[in-house]
Amino acid sequence: MKLYELKPAEGSTSNSFRRGRGHGSGNGKTAGKGHKGQNARSGGGVRPGFEGGQMPLYRRIPKRGFKCINTKEIVAINVNLLNVFEDGTVVDIAALQSKGLVSNPRDGVKILGNGDITKKLTVQVNAFSASAKEKIEAAGGKAEVI
Repeated sequence: MKLYELKPAEGSTSNSFRRGRGHGSGNGKTAGKGHKGQNARSGGGVRPGFEGGQMPLYRRIPKRGFKCINTKEIVAINVNLLNVFEDGTVVDIAALQSKGLVSNPRDGVKILGNGDITKKLTVQVNAFSASAKEKIEAAGGKAEVI
């Protein structure tokens, strides 16, 4: 293949279309803008969504969704992750952050009951599931809500 034999892919290029260059061009005189009116003027036209003063579609249709401003974002941790602590440790949010189990506690931390716990710990967080509380107390620890 020679350099002069290279061609662009079929259909990837088209001739430039010059508007307003006489009748013979097929798009002369008004250059596709019609006769007079707002869109024929220099700088004319309306913003996207404008419907000539009629209530626009994006304002007529119902909106979906709702975000409650009073909701709390709770971080959930399973009880089996607490096995990284030593026996007799007091586990609070600061301790969970130092071990890397929680990066950002947001509005609180809740312990869930997935897995088993083998250590005797005093766990102090915002909330517990019923099964998590049972498992912590069955292992000889305490589940305290702060």
